[in-house]
Amino acid sequence: MKYRIIALDVDGTLLNDHHEVTPRVRKAVRLAAEQGVEIVLCTGRGSTSSLPILAELGLQGTMITHNGASIVDSETREILYSTTISPEHAHRYTSYCREMEIHFDMNTAFELYVEAMAEEAASMYRNLKAQPIQRKAHEGFPEKMVKISIYAPKETLDGVENDWLNWQHDLQTVRSGDNFIDVQHLQATKGKALEQLASLRGVPWEQILAIGNYYNDIGMIAYAGWGVAMDNSPPEVKAEADEVTVSNNEDGVALVIERHVLAE
Repeated sequence: MKYRIIALDVDGTLLNDHHEVTPRVRKAVRLAAEQGVEIVLCTGRGSTSSLPILAELGLQGTMITHNGASIVDSETREILYSTTISPEHAHRYTSYCREMEIHFDMNTAFELYVEAMAEEAASMYRNLKAQPIQRKAHEGFPEKMVKISIYAPKETLDGVENDWLNWQHDLQTVRSGDNFIDVQHLQATKGKALEQLASLRGVPWEQILAIGNYYNDIGMIAYAGWGVAMDNSPPEVKAEADEVTVSNNEDGVALVIERHVLAE
């Protein structure tokens, strides 16, 4: 078997712009799994909002979530690996968001907490199939927090990134979508988590196929034996890939799996 693990980003890759898994993509992913390939969702999403996607594919197994900040078992909900962030390091980011009135949430491996939620944010969570838990500011941060996710219009987040240019960062900030900046541990990346999972499985990097579309996918695309960028990826992501396929609205994931796995 040429590839033993297929790592799939979710939004902008596995899903089209209507947040759907198309029939062709679902068929290709399931056929690969039936041939013995391990399908690993490798996403910036949290675990609970990733589970419905895995169920829609008719699969169970291990997921890399929160941009690599956690590796979880979908059946047992066991946390196989995680990188947590301290309240001391997280405080300045949430304080900034409160001051600027920018929405943020706080994530553990399986839970997602918000202090407030306008309708725009509520609609975003519905699209992601996420169920936020209300938490008062005076309650502080949840234990074993792995990620803070900031949600706002693209232009607002461009301004946030500009404001943070001169900060001395104790945490990593990564643009995981036009409308999202994620704040997490410096060592939390999809590439490092995929390497960790490969070590647990005894799978060499040459036998890993990874497909993604955004800046947070660069690590796993670079690490995998064959890294693929979607056509809807920014140029910097495409530059790291071994191949650029068609977009997420043109069944790009299916095309790659059909060519590199099912045709073998």
